[in-house]
Amino acid sequence: MKIHREGLVFLAVSLIILAALNVAVGLILPEVTYFLAPLSLLILLFLVRFFRIPMRGFSPNNEYIYSPADGTVVAIEEVEENEYLKTRCIQVSVFMSIWNVHINWFPTTGTIKYYKYHPGDYLVAWHPKSSSHNERTTVVVERSDGTKILIRQIAGALARRIVCYAKPGQSIEQGSELGFIKFGSRVDLFLPLNANVEVKLNDRVVGKQTVIARL
Repeated sequence: MKIHREGLVFLAVSLIILAALNVAVGLILPEVTYFLAPLSLLILLFLVRFFRIPMRGFSPNNEYIYSPADGTVVAIEEVEENEYLKTRCIQVSVFMSIWNVHINWFPTTGTIKYYKYHPGDYLVAWHPKSSSHNERTTVVVERSDGTKILIRQIAGALARRIVCYAKPGQSIEQGSELGFIKFGSRVDLFLPLNANVEVKLNDRVVGKQTVIARL
């Protein structure tokens, strides 16, 4: 199992803190270590699982828009996208719980036309206003046929850091890493109205495996 680079420092600091806590408690209240040590191990195992890099194959196909994240589909609706596309779109939202892998992947191949980071609130990620009120990043990918796909990473109530690797002008490949969001979050896709959506509400999806839509 490989650990994502965004988790290496966090895991190292957590290990040091938990080890120091166990040593200190062991010297003062040795009987408590029988409970603290297993709890510390469970915490570390959870963190390792959270920051793991899943080993999964991938076959690129730019006819498909793949899921950008592991999680559950919490919204499929026609909306007005006002930040960049300035048109009606189909929004598909994937909610990532703390149990999901939190790596985000590019759902299509193309060129980064737009990137912007927005500071904001920390509403729960499934809240309807989280897409416009929460801390978030917006990335627009232009495909070879001129179609533009907007991807929005949204921090949730627990998430306090969004990492996005997108840079304007950069050429990206479908299935490559878009970024990482820590501890509970959401990714919104804004697709053209002619997209054929292949998922439904409450479907569980797997990043760069589940087909969200066909273009």
